[in-house]
Amino acid sequence: MKNEIKVTIIDREGVSHELVGPTDMNMNIMELCRAYDLPVIGECGGMALCATCQCYLESETELHEQSDAELDMLDQAFYVKPNSRLGCQIQLSESIEGIVLRLAPE
Repeated sequence: MKNEIKVTIIDREGVSHELVGPTDMNMNIMELCRAYDLPVIGECGGMALCATCQCYLESETELHEQSDAELDMLDQAFYVKPNSRLGCQIQLSESIEGIVLRLAPE
């Protein structure tokens, strides 16, 4: 079992960033973006309360079903699309290896 995965984050200018993230530290996409100094605010600290880490799933990666908290927050957010997710709700795990996400507008 490996301890790292690669994910691709497309920033708001359309630039693609290949990030390497640990799968053994209980991190999520929002935290990984912040660790790489990408412009993700994460005001609520990952509690699905602010939508400042909203992103769009651009790959065919299977993700877990959205929680009620995530759906409620996205219901109140701007720029929501059918493929919107909160980065704080996507845990780094081997199952998302190769995921491609695009940051939503601020």
